[in-house]
Amino acid sequence: MYIREDDLHGREISELIREHLQSMHEHSPPESVHALGLDALRAPEIAFWSAWEGPELLGCGALKELDPRHGEIKSMRTVRKHLRKGVAAEMLQHIIGVAASRSYTRLSLETGSMEAFAPARALYARFGFEYCGPFDGYTDDPNSVFMTRRL
Repeated sequence: MYIREDDLHGREISELIREHLQSMHEHSPPESVHALGLDALRAPEIAFWSAWEGPELLGCGALKELDPRHGEIKSMRTVRKHLRKGVAAEMLQHIIGVAASRSYTRLSLETGSMEAFAPARALYARFGFEYCGPFDGYTDDPNSVFMTRRL
């Protein structure tokens, strides 16, 4: 598997982001969906990566700079047929490494509170993320879980 910076213009990544947004809407009420579409992911404060094995897309992830010391993980997604193969763990390690190289002191994320998001919460906990309150404009929401990790 190799991870590369992605400009979000390829067909495969467009389809994965569309699938990601659809899944978020299936599991969360509209007001609790914080996933970003392609145009929003192209913002200058967001770095986006895709994971590949040869010509096959495995997954993606993004890092949004909230301020010079704080980043937010966005758009972590694994292609369905590659679930439970370590794709998300590799992407998360990559994002943590980039955040550390940028001298961030904190890395945070928002994910869902429903059962469908339990594997994601477990992954983040395994990498040292702890539950926290809302950050950067998020508000308390029973459908959201906020997690953070000091770097």
